[in-house]
Amino acid sequence: MPLKITTPVQMRFTDADSFGHVNNVAQQMYFDLGKTDLFKELWRLTGEAEQVPAVIVALNTDFYEQIFYGDEVAVETSIESIGNKSLRLVQRLMSGEKLCTLSRTVMVCYDRQTQQSIPVPNAWRKYAGE
Repeated sequence: MPLKITTPVQMRFTDADSFGHVNNVAQQMYFDLGKTDLFKELWRLTGEAEQVPAVIVALNTDFYEQIFYGDEVAVETSIESIGNKSLRLVQRLMSGEKLCTLSRTVMVCYDRQTQQSIPVPNAWRKYAGE
């Protein structure tokens, strides 16, 4: 069953520019909150501890709608697909039912000690939306 996590975002005063728009850098930080929640849940569900970290190797973000300071927003995060050593996340920054920003991230599972990529745990595969 595909895993989909929704993370409410608490905006900070510094997230907005002088026009009241939430800036692009802040939006990437919102996506990081979603990734954190997704991996916490994935580790909880599978028993795979934090010893299987993943690092970002590619990131693509499309901006569709402006987000203003004070808007209620949430990040929807899910695993779009899983390869041998990598996984692709899709994230949507939503304001209500409105899609504001879409991000796709490729992450590679990585062993910090050997500094090498490692296979994606098999237990993660059933949580992809393939």
